[in-house]
Amino acid sequence: MKVACVGAGYFAPFQLEAWQRLADTELVAICDLDLQKAQSLATKMSVPRSYTDYETMLEVEQLEILDVIVPPAQQFPIVAKALELGIHVICQKPFGQNLGEAERMIALAEKSSARLIIHENFRFQPWYRELKRQLEAGLLGEQIHQLYFRMRMGDGWAEDAYLDRQPYFRAMPRLLVLETGIHFIDSFRYLLGEVVEVYARLRRLNQNIKGEDSATILMRFASGAEAIWDASRFGESFSAANPRYTFGEAVIEGEKGALRLENSGQITFKALGQVPVSIAYEHQDRQFAGDCVFATQEHIFTALRNAQLAETEAKLYLQNLKIQEAIYQSAGENRAVLLS
Repeated sequence: MKVACVGAGYFAPFQLEAWQRLADTELVAICDLDLQKAQSLATKMSVPRSYTDYETMLEVEQLEILDVIVPPAQQFPIVAKALELGIHVICQKPFGQNLGEAERMIALAEKSSARLIIHENFRFQPWYRELKRQLEAGLLGEQIHQLYFRMRMGDGWAEDAYLDRQPYFRAMPRLLVLETGIHFIDSFRYLLGEVVEVYARLRRLNQNIKGEDSATILMRFASGAEAIWDASRFGESFSAANPRYTFGEAVIEGEKGALRLENSGQITFKALGQVPVSIAYEHQDRQFAGDCVFATQEHIFTALRNAQLAETEAKLYLQNLKIQEAIYQSAGENRAVLLS
């Protein structure tokens, strides 16, 4: 399948590199409004052609897949045009400027012969795949009690926070939940099932930015399990050599014991009344967060090639956005919000 990418920002190299490693795909072009950025990245990544106009690129290249790696404000016209031409679209998150815009893009996909899939890569991090395997095998028993995740990124405390990598973060009125929390909403749903209620407290600790950078969020699941996301981009981790590897530490407790995920990626199981034991599984510090970008794109490509539903199909992903909106509503109204 012939693939092209729109967007040459911070995260684009991870996705371009993954396409180049995937068998049976050919990365043929990259587009960005800034031609110098597009050409520079194309040269660095050995991509044959560069464009500044995505419509021209779509007409010339005769693509099967378009990878959209741009901020939400730029997504809709690009996604709409590709779907109109019958080109499969992989869209970066945050998906759409708001819930309504996301729903409109999904409606376009429903009318198209092409598919719309979200590049949501956290659930494809190797530790989440292993935790899912262990939960499904019944290691913690039938009833999961609680998931607790503590995230301390440490990249948001300085006066010039985010300027070196993603400067647009500073002006976003919604930051932590929109940009980072959405990953955990999706990952927690992957592990525990559907969310039925949320309660959230959001704060801004760095007064040089517009949006929230600290959150305490409680999610209640249909299964009876609860999850707590205790997150800050301001505070630093005590022990993480690379805070962007696992993005934090987690404990999942159930009726038979607990699983612990450490910053290093190590997973430990402690059965009730027993000593902890380490669980061996494969993970490596390659590219981004355990090479999850490659795993994501491999899954999506396989789903497209075999006409199978992808885990992050846009119509399935929409529920994450509804939960995200409920979290902001909860914080704004200082109350628990039920999901319909």
